[in-house]
Amino acid sequence: MTFNASCSHKVGLAVFIGITSLLATLPAGCSNHEKAKAPPPPTEVVVVKVEPKTVPAIATFVAQIQSSHQIDIMARVSGFLERICYKEGEPVRKGQVLFKLDKKPFEAAVSAARAELDTRKSQLWTAKATLDRIKPLAAQNAASKSDLDNATGNYMTAQAGVHQAQANLDKALLDLSYTTITSPVSGVASQSLIREGAYVAAGSSSAKLTYVAKLDPAWVDFSVSQNQQASLMQEVDSGQVVTPKDQRYTVEVDLSDGKRYPQTGVVDFADPSFSKDTGTFLVRAVISNPKGVLRPGMFVKAYMKGAVRPNALAVPQRAVQQTSNGHVVFVVNDKGQAEARPVMAGDWIDSDWIIKQGLKGGEMVIVDGFMKLAPGMPVKVVSAEEMKAAQQKLQQQPKSSAAK
Repeated sequence: MTFNASCSHKVGLAVFIGITSLLATLPAGCSNHEKAKAPPPPTEVVVVKVEPKTVPAIATFVAQIQSSHQIDIMARVSGFLERICYKEGEPVRKGQVLFKLDKKPFEAAVSAARAELDTRKSQLWTAKATLDRIKPLAAQNAASKSDLDNATGNYMTAQAGVHQAQANLDKALLDLSYTTITSPVSGVASQSLIREGAYVAAGSSSAKLTYVAKLDPAWVDFSVSQNQQASLMQEVDSGQVVTPKDQRYTVEVDLSDGKRYPQTGVVDFADPSFSKDTGTFLVRAVISNPKGVLRPGMFVKAYMKGAVRPNALAVPQRAVQQTSNGHVVFVVNDKGQAEARPVMAGDWIDSDWIIKQGLKGGEMVIVDGFMKLAPGMPVKVVSAEEMKAAQQKLQQQPKSSAAK
C-alpha cells in the first residue's frame, strides 16, 4: 500500500492541532510541580502570667437561719382562752401581753384563800392570848403543866395554819397572774394554735399556744461533711491552708435573690461529734439582724472566711474548660504553640479559679482566643485591646462589602 506524501502531512498537522487544543483546555493548576501551600498565620490570643499569691480560702455552704432564742409560749394553768392580744406573725416586745385566760375562777380562788388566811390569823390570835394567860399562872403553879403544854401546842398549830393559808394565797395569786400570758423576749410571734373560747389544759398538748422567736441576733447553721473536714485538715497539715488566729472564722451570707447581706457573722460553735444520720457536724455562726431581714427557717448561702492559701495559683474562670476527663487550660509553651494542660481546679475566688495542680508560677495561660485553638497550633500573644479592635474590624467587613 502506498501513501501520498501531501496527505500524510495533513494528517500529522491535524493531530498536533488537536493535542494542542486539548492541553489548552486543561487548568493551569494541574502542573506536576504545584507551589507549596503557605502556613496559616498564628492565632491571636490574650494571656495572663500566673504568679503565686496569697488568696483567701473560702468555704461555701448551704445554710439555714435559726432564731438565737426561740421560746414556746405555754399555758401554766387550765382555763378557757378569753382573748388573743397580739397580731399573729408580727414582732412583739418583751413583756407584751399575748393571751388572756378567763380569770374569774382564779379571782374566786384568791378570795377564798384570803378568807382562809384571815381565819387562821384569828385562830393564831386566840391561841396566843390563851398561851399568854397560862404562862404566868403556870409559873405560880396556879395552872397545871399539861394546860401550858396544850396552850403552847395550840399556838404553834395556829402559826402553822397561818403559814399554810399564806402559801395557799400566794399560790392562788400566782395562778391568777398566769391567766395573763406575756412574751418573755422581743421577737416575732407565730400564729396562735388555740382560738378564743377553747379550753386550755395545762400539761397537755393544748397548753402550747404559740412561739416567739428572737430575731436579733440570728444564728446561721450549716453542716460540714466528714470528707470536707478531712480535706481541710490535710491541706492545713501540708501548709496549703493557714487557719486564722484563735480559729476566729467569719461568715457572710447571700440571700435568696443573690444579694449579699450587709452584716458579717462570727462562728461561735462547732459540734464536737458527727451526726449518726447524716455523717456531718453542725457549725453555727451568730450574726446581727437589727432589721429582722433574716427569718428563722430561711435558706441562705454561707461563706466561711478567715483562712488563707499562701503561694496559690489563680486564673480567670473563663480560662478553665470542662471536658469529659476533667478541667483543661491552654498555655503558651516555649515554642510559641498552644498546649492543652490538664489541671485540678479548686475553689472560686471572686472571678478567679484556684488551680491546685497542673500549673507552675510564671506560665502564660490563654484567657481569650482559645476557642479556635488546637494543641500544637502557633499563637501570637496580643493585648486585650488589640484583640477587641481586631474583632470590631472583622465585624465591620460584611457591612462594607454590602455597601459596595
